[in-house]
Amino acid sequence: METSNHAVMSRQQAAVALRVAVRILRGWQATVQQACRILRVSPATYYSASRDQVSGRRLDLDQQQRVSLVLNIHASLRTVFTNPANVSSFPVLKNDNPFFDGRSPLDIMAQGDLISLYEAYKRIDQMKWLGEA
Repeated sequence: METSNHAVMSRQQAAVALRVAVRILRGWQATVQQACRILRVSPATYYSASRDQVSGRRLDLDQQQRVSLVLNIHASLRTVFTNPANVSSFPVLKNDNPFFDGRSPLDIMAQGDLISLYEAYKRIDQMKWLGEA
């Protein structure tokens, strides 16, 4: 289904994607508040997703983009690192890349705006080609 040239997830796809994104964020040791800001969901929705009780949840386009970025960040980290511990710990480590300026990628993502999440994704995804964040 297409709307305004943007792919729209079905309710079932959105529910599955949200559950996976919440699991990823929990693996990154994100607090509930950080995860809610990153995904732009309420704590109630976060807790439902963390208990696999979200079914048929409609996500707006902004929320879909946020979920997609979390999934893509995780995929990029899995490409860069072979050790699962590095995949889960990298987002919480302080980073000296000029963009992160000593902050962790998770701190940047949790600012809550889509641009910060996207810019963090870009830097992490570039590690596949540059070898550093």
